[in-house]
Amino acid sequence: MRRAIRLLLADDHRMLREGLRRSLDELGFTIVGEARNGAEAVDLAAAVQPDVVLMDVTMPELDGVEATRQLKERLPATFIIMLTMHADQDVLAEAIRAGANGYLVKDCSTDEIASAIDAVVTGETALSPRLAASMLAEVRRQDGSPQSDRVITPREEEVLQLIADGCSTPEVAEQLFISQKTVKNHLASIYQKLDARDRTQAVLQAVRMGIVSLK
Repeated sequence: MRRAIRLLLADDHRMLREGLRRSLDELGFTIVGEARNGAEAVDLAAAVQPDVVLMDVTMPELDGVEATRQLKERLPATFIIMLTMHADQDVLAEAIRAGANGYLVKDCSTDEIASAIDAVVTGETALSPRLAASMLAEVRRQDGSPQSDRVITPREEEVLQLIADGCSTPEVAEQLFISQKTVKNHLASIYQKLDARDRTQAVLQAVRMGIVSLK
């Protein structure tokens, strides 16, 4: 049974919020609030302190990216999943820098959203394949030349490639015959060496450097 996860829904479309509320409630999540714009999302999140915020990118008063940035400053432990209609490369890059933990297109299924929520609360990064392809294209457009000023170990490369392939921490541990704690230690070292905050940033930086590839 899924543990109780408290959600805040932030979207300016009432019908979409209501639909998400019904669907996610049926799947065992607890909806603790709904926001109609980015500013309201930041204030409401500070009041109810949800585990996860489902944040629309395009909203009035304060867009989802800026709301994410402000929310992360006030509640760094809260996970944020961005929902977007289009795989806009510039917006995705800004969302990463703002601190979002997941990125999904709105045409995904409720089960995909639920899986993304479950992933981020366990420290994984949730990214739809469509957005992964878009982000990779943006990385290549911005910098097509490999960089070699930072080097990670061969084992760290193996860990990061499996992460890039979509494996979770337990799956990486199983495939490499190491403990989950060792995987987390490798990831911590990778983040430091690649100047990355999370898995998504680390993978994108490694792709830019030619260390790993996205399939």
